[in-house]
Amino acid sequence: MEYLREDLPKLINSMNEGVDRIRNISTSLRTFSRADSDRPVPFNIHDGIDSTLLILKHRLKASERRPAIEVVKEYGNLPLVKCFPGQLNQVFMNMLANAIDALEDSNKRRSFKEIKNFPNCITIQTVQDKESERVVITIKDNGGGMSDEVKQKIFYHLFTTKPVGEGTGLGLSIARQIVLEKHGGALEVNSSLGYGSELIISIPLKG
Repeated sequence: MEYLREDLPKLINSMNEGVDRIRNISTSLRTFSRADSDRPVPFNIHDGIDSTLLILKHRLKASERRPAIEVVKEYGNLPLVKCFPGQLNQVFMNMLANAIDALEDSNKRRSFKEIKNFPNCITIQTVQDKESERVVITIKDNGGGMSDEVKQKIFYHLFTTKPVGEGTGLGLSIARQIVLEKHGGALEVNSSLGYGSELIISIPLKG
């Protein structure tokens, strides 16, 4: 009886935490996979990014090879953006997955201790550029960066730096197509070898 009195509150707390996790996952999956209509609809960009991060959580958590990848969110005060949410979420997925891949690749040349001393980090920044009436989303990693040659080809259809069987060369090409053709926006890359990479999306507020 003494054990039950001590253990029951812990069990209830664990059940509540489990239910909260399931609710969050369910909400995130619904946000991420929402079907697009034939015209842009108002969407909370931060909800899309957060749902994508939750889906990628298994790739961000610590492993025997490395500590957890830190995610720093620097969210600005954004209005709802008229867009195709399902497609824009796919852009976030492709960009964040590529950032994780870049970090994993740079980790191959470092020990667990070295990674711990200089942790893997992805920084996500959102701002409203009121002057040009755009929302700007920047996703930056502190991985190994890219050479000028790779940087020039990064959005090419079927171009990939990954080994055969690991990359299709479609992720960033599709992301660029969605941003440019579907949203009238822009997708740029800034990167230097040894200094990480950042991908910058800008979406017009007037769709």
